[in-house]
Amino acid sequence: MKAIRIHQFGGPDVLELEEIVVPQPKADEVLIKVYASSVNPVDGKIVAGEAQAKFPTKFPLTIGWDVSGVIEQAGSHVRNFSIGDEVYGRPFPTQNGAFAEYLVIKASEIALKPQSIDHILAAAVPLAGLTAWQGLFKFGKLEKDQKVLIHGASGGVGSFAVQFAKWKGAEVIGTASADNLAFIKQLGADQAIDHDNQRFEEEVKDVDLVLDLIGKETQQRSLTVIKPGGILVTTVAPEYQEEAKEKHIRLEGFTAQSYARDLEEIAELIDQGLISPVVSAVFNLEEARKAEELSKQHHTRGKIVIKVI
Repeated sequence: MKAIRIHQFGGPDVLELEEIVVPQPKADEVLIKVYASSVNPVDGKIVAGEAQAKFPTKFPLTIGWDVSGVIEQAGSHVRNFSIGDEVYGRPFPTQNGAFAEYLVIKASEIALKPQSIDHILAAAVPLAGLTAWQGLFKFGKLEKDQKVLIHGASGGVGSFAVQFAKWKGAEVIGTASADNLAFIKQLGADQAIDHDNQRFEEEVKDVDLVLDLIGKETQQRSLTVIKPGGILVTTVAPEYQEEAKEKHIRLEGFTAQSYARDLEEIAELIDQGLISPVVSAVFNLEEARKAEELSKQHHTRGKIVIKVI
């Protein structure tokens, strides 16, 4: 089978298209014929060797940590899926990923894909959707009528977070570039702030929850807009614990987990027409370097998808 692998750390130029043996599933795993995967910011960090503490890498490594496809084989202990099922999920980033024609993954880490969308759109969902879902609801405890500030609201995670928060009944504020303000309003944001030309701390106050996808100065400044007892949840390092404690704010970092139940709930919302994945570009497997180069520019609206079939 064809796969995009790395044998050393570096930039997108270290991605190699290779012919490798089709993996075989263990008793609790399935073999998925991959139809599509997608690009995530973590790809670049892992490829560059910048994520070793969280995701230690063993070479060679097949990248791509989203999958939508069809089950081709199932291990002897797998009872909840059948050959031919259309599924989606997020391989763990220390394992071989889905920039490949086949993928082995634990059956507990996948769910039936949303029926109302194709594999291209479904592949855009798992990592970003799970991150937004768990950040808002598991760690952020977001409830109806609360106020949430989402940084990087036009990207992969942010575009899901805006929609999830609006579905929940929250007041949603998003930061983005000027070009994306109308876009995040279309997604459901009640207020859109230009992060290049506006100081968000001068525009909002008394926020219950901040979902921080950026970190550093943005995280520090966010502490000034959260009400006492509020929460700041971040996908990067939670760097300002002392300042948060002084303001009676809970600051927590997290990495999304591939829980099948969360994927099932997200699929239900998509099939009900309440949530829509956003795909801005589609590349073939052979164009993985181009896709990762585009991702590195940090201007992507929604997701970049890798089409395998």
